[in-house]
Amino acid sequence: MSRLFSPLDFGPLRLSNRIVIAPMCQYSAEEGRATDWHAFHWPNLAQSGAGLAIVEATAVLPEGRISWADLGLWDDTTEAAFARALAATRRYSKMPLGVQLAHAGRKASTHRPWEHGGAQIPPEAPHGWQTVSASPLPYSAGQHPPHALDQAGIDAVIAAFAASARRAVRLGLDLIEIHAAHGYLLHQFLSPLSNQRDDAYGGSLENRMRLLLQVFDAVKAAVPASMAVGVRISATDWVDGGWDLAKSLVLAKALEARGSHFLHVSSGGLHPAQKIELAPGYQVPFAEAIKREVGMPVIAVGLITTPQQAEGILQQAQADAVGIARGILYDPRWPWHAAAALGERIAIAPQYLRSAPREYAASFVQAP
Repeated sequence: MSRLFSPLDFGPLRLSNRIVIAPMCQYSAEEGRATDWHAFHWPNLAQSGAGLAIVEATAVLPEGRISWADLGLWDDTTEAAFARALAATRRYSKMPLGVQLAHAGRKASTHRPWEHGGAQIPPEAPHGWQTVSASPLPYSAGQHPPHALDQAGIDAVIAAFAASARRAVRLGLDLIEIHAAHGYLLHQFLSPLSNQRDDAYGGSLENRMRLLLQVFDAVKAAVPASMAVGVRISATDWVDGGWDLAKSLVLAKALEARGSHFLHVSSGGLHPAQKIELAPGYQVPFAEAIKREVGMPVIAVGLITTPQQAEGILQQAQADAVGIARGILYDPRWPWHAAAALGERIAIAPQYLRSAPREYAASFVQAP
């Protein structure tokens, strides 16, 4: 059996294979509420054959949305809309589903990416609001600066993550991923480029990790032992003097000690001066370095595009699972094609069995 199609446990959650659909924002919510787009999109992901799908960055507070059209899970109305969109997915698929809980911090209050290039919207403009961060430093020159969170604001963020986690449990989701990557709020507290505080949340590495660890502890305390909980991080800012792999190793060990069930390793997104050397699997070495130091499963992501590449990453013990994001949007049946290419079997909906090319028919079996 290939490694890609072998089972994997994220704590209490067993995956049938090691293909993880990474979170991808859809910018299609209404005041945080899931819409018909989600009711179409999520079932499509759930028919892909992947071992797990993590739905998009889902804001724990209205001001934590990236754009005004982002998904949220902060009150009864957003929870009810999420439940309606989730119903069709659950009716026809048993794929494990997770949610990525997030707060965008200073990268919030934006247009959708296909409108005005996703530029920030000033607080006084329609669809805009005042952003917050670790320090009053905007992401880039010309942006409206965020307000630095005080202790009451920090406490509210922690409580909001826990409250959204409880809503995720009520929705029957299988996994929670805490978003601490890509320059969003928790990453902003981690990086010295965006955190210039002089209190218990700034300065030393221990202090800069404090908020993320408090959020993690609060989420873990809010959910039952049957819920898998992990974190997505940016392993490096790709900027001198910023967050880097050495610091990520310290953070990974601290999260594992607190009971994290997995770590999803990405990079970048914090600072416009980042210099990223794009190449196939360019982030995999970060996942590999962290995997050598921890026992929890590590997900590698970033320009992993072919089944053979994904299988090689796992065979070489560079990661325990692979995250596929834009590749799934382009090819929603990527796991089917991977199973055929690697000579493996994958369970698919009986309505689709006759679609398999004759030479690959043995790779497809009926899903229960």
